[in-house]
Amino acid sequence: MGNRLFQEARKYVEIAKNSAGEETVFRAKNALSSAFANSTVAEQAQLREMQQELEQYSQNR
Repeated sequence: MGNRLFQEARKYVEIAKNSAGEETVFRAKNALSSAFANSTVAEQAQLREMQQELEQYSQNR
C-alpha cells in the first residue's frame, strides 16, 4: 500500500508548486514534516528533495 504520509507530502508539494497561495506551501511543509518521521531512509531522501524543490519555489515566487 505504501506510506500514506509520504504520498500526502508528495501530493501537497505538487499542489503548492502549482499554486500561488501561501496556505498551500504551509500545508506542504507540514506534510513533509509529518512524513519524515515515519519514512524509510530512501523515502527520507526523496522528502529532502521535495523540501528543496518547495524552498526553491517559495523563494522564486
